[in-house]
Amino acid sequence: MKILVCISNVPDTTTKVSFNNNNTEFNTNGVQFILNPYDEIALARAIELTEGGKGTVTVINVGLVDTEPTIRKALAIGADDAIRINAAPSDSYFVAKQLAEVAKSGGYDIIMCGRESIDYNGAQVPSMLAEVLDYPSISLIKKIEFTGNEAQIDREIEGGKEVITVSTPFVVSTAEGVAEPKIPNMRGIMSARTKPLQVVEPVAVETLSSFTSFEMPTPRGNVKLISADEPAKLVEALNAEAKVI
Repeated sequence: MKILVCISNVPDTTTKVSFNNNNTEFNTNGVQFILNPYDEIALARAIELTEGGKGTVTVINVGLVDTEPTIRKALAIGADDAIRINAAPSDSYFVAKQLAEVAKSGGYDIIMCGRESIDYNGAQVPSMLAEVLDYPSISLIKKIEFTGNEAQIDREIEGGKEVITVSTPFVVSTAEGVAEPKIPNMRGIMSARTKPLQVVEPVAVETLSSFTSFEMPTPRGNVKLISADEPAKLVEALNAEAKVI
């Protein structure tokens, strides 16, 4: 079984966000980048599915050379090899097309992605990738098990659970609970230095969207605290100030 896991290089959640060039680009100065947490879940499950010589796991990333530390972390966690598509990701369609170009000639049985990246939270790449490849696409999966080349997949739906059976090849996006993220051990860290990391050039992709500007959320207002012993003041504030009653 050959599994391709798509990974993103994203800012750490503790990052203080700011923008450059009249709010048209993210300011990366001093920012610590990490492996997207949802992609870590997908990677962990891929490794579990291939344990004991049952297959191989390749990680793939669309990014410039500065993303290689994140790729090496994925290799340290347990991926067998890696591919970096040498381009800055511009939007979801661009990323999906680049991934598809590599995937279609790789003979992969499964393509796994995290449910979304924690920077843009678009959750678009997995379904776009599946569409370009003309593969079945199952989103937000909670469980995946194999019998031969057929997978049984559980996913949560409104009010219950949906169980899907699908034959390879296919694309899935993983939600929390599929697997626990794995922590690289010293042996994994050392071996990651020598594992293959192939760099390929991007293909031309038509531009369908672009970012005009970014802006910060409106700051929250001050909180007015009223003692529980003074309900009349609360009613007055809701009526005169908040104007909700």
